[in-house]
Amino acid sequence: MIPAGRAFFKMSGSGNDFVVIDARAQGAGSLERPEVIRTLAARGTGVGADGVVFLEASDAAHVRIRYFNADGTLASLCGNATLCATRLAVELGAAPAGGLTIETGAGVLGARIDGGIPEIDLAPIREVVERGPIEPVGHERRSGFVRAGVPHVTLLVPDVETVDVVGRGRPIRHDPGLRDGANANFVAPVADGRWRIRTYERGVEAETLACGTGAVASAILLTAWGEARGPVELVTRSGRTLRVRLRRDDSGAWLPSLAGEALVVFRGELAEVLGLSGVTDPDSGKAGA
Repeated sequence: MIPAGRAFFKMSGSGNDFVVIDARAQGAGSLERPEVIRTLAARGTGVGADGVVFLEASDAAHVRIRYFNADGTLASLCGNATLCATRLAVELGAAPAGGLTIETGAGVLGARIDGGIPEIDLAPIREVVERGPIEPVGHERRSGFVRAGVPHVTLLVPDVETVDVVGRGRPIRHDPGLRDGANANFVAPVADGRWRIRTYERGVEAETLACGTGAVASAILLTAWGEARGPVELVTRSGRTLRVRLRRDDSGAWLPSLAGEALVVFRGELAEVLGLSGVTDPDSGKAGA
């Protein structure tokens, strides 16, 4: 007999995909164990995802999210996961579409649904290095660093299609000059004024189809370098576009807003997959014996 299990949503933020669990009434329990996260995120044997998101109750905002990378590590922020959480919170009646707040590991963020598209306001970004710490090589024109909730290196290149994203991105992710590693983004201009972006993500340890905070970091650097003006639109590996609006406060900090697609791909129930990681009672979250 197939066991009934914990309900979940499979969501996609511009191709960045997630297992999202509504944990407002029933906590995550054993589901947040690293080995369970890795089991759920595994492609082919699990649900398959870039990460797992728990949507939770909050005393500081309409909802709280905790985001775990596919390798089981807890991340302070994921832009596309937060866009998906915005959409889901509204769909579940946990927050109003016109304006809501979401508690994250990077602080409480404002969000909204505008024209059917979720948009989030990130916390002020002050750690911006317009040159370095990674030196450009080969055809790379410029490089910079931004901590957009999580650390990012962005390199400006003539054509993202010619970049070995894994071969170049993995050494950057583990560069000893970066105190806690970094995601690696590669951006190139498009004739219509948009930008193409490809990203190697730490925690996933591979190229992903989209990265929200990578788009934010890249938009900030492109603007600081004088390469882009106004809202910056970045075409992700999935072909979907992420839009970044930028302002600066009196202290010079960047105030970004990120908008992009957030789709509910399907709803389901976790079943035998949890037995692979030792969880036998998914409804209660109790670990197996």
